[in-house]
Amino acid sequence: MSDSRSHRRWRTHGPLPVAILCVLALAGCGASQEEDPASPSLDAVPALHDALPRSVQDSGVLRFAGDSHPPFRSVAADGSVTGIDADLQKALGRVLGVRTEIKIVNNLPAALQGMLSGRYEAFNGPVQATAERERQFDTITWMTSRTAYVLPKSSKAGVSSADDLCGRKVAVVKSSVVEGQLKKLSAYCTGKGDRATTAIGLDDTNATLLAARSGRADAAGMTQAAAIDVTGAQKDTYTYVTQTEQQGATTDNLALLVPKDGGLGPVVHKAFQELVDSGEYRRVMKHWGLTDVMVDEPVLNIAGEEG
Repeated sequence: MSDSRSHRRWRTHGPLPVAILCVLALAGCGASQEEDPASPSLDAVPALHDALPRSVQDSGVLRFAGDSHPPFRSVAADGSVTGIDADLQKALGRVLGVRTEIKIVNNLPAALQGMLSGRYEAFNGPVQATAERERQFDTITWMTSRTAYVLPKSSKAGVSSADDLCGRKVAVVKSSVVEGQLKKLSAYCTGKGDRATTAIGLDDTNATLLAARSGRADAAGMTQAAAIDVTGAQKDTYTYVTQTEQQGATTDNLALLVPKDGGLGPVVHKAFQELVDSGEYRRVMKHWGLTDVMVDEPVLNIAGEEG
């Protein structure tokens, strides 16, 4: 009944739970999209399924909140979601033996409050793992990133490096990790006798890009991963500059968040480790061109460990 690993795989000694059958079926329950044939086989882990909160086991669904934030989440006109988040959530669901859903919200505060009120079980960022957030949430760090600033190539602002953003207006997603990094860039600017940056807080990445394109802002701040996606898809329209350590930048630990109450965090952490061990994590990150910001293994509550 057991193998050399510390857990068993599902064996067919009798019928499987309906939720497990839904996940393992190629088309899923009521789904029309077939499993990605390039994806390695991921088996449901019974010990992890059994460790899920009873409400998740009973519903067979793990609900994620998510705002529009390519390449993490791109929302089509019909409401369907593609991106890193969708790929990783699908894989996590297969390991946990449940179906996953993404509920689109307006911004980060809505995602955080929605989790605390029980509307969603998780949020996959991009959001930084901080000691303050870890008072209410378990964080599972699964990638790192730096802050970048996207500019329209048609801009007359004369920005060729992040240094040139001193005294400029920068659109950022409210309450995001980028908002905090922009404050550090602004402090760097005033520290060298230049003018501070001005932050324009908006709800999502699309709104920040629109602000930059319309001239309301000189640049749109976002994670380097998002900047790579935007400029790769629209290379004739946008370029980007990256904030340096001299300009106050730090390497950000970006995490998946779940509320501390209920014990879901350690379970999702172990499930994410399954994705690393199976190679699925690398496959997804390679597909989205983000191998440079991969982690060796997911870390539970990294801010607390560093403290």
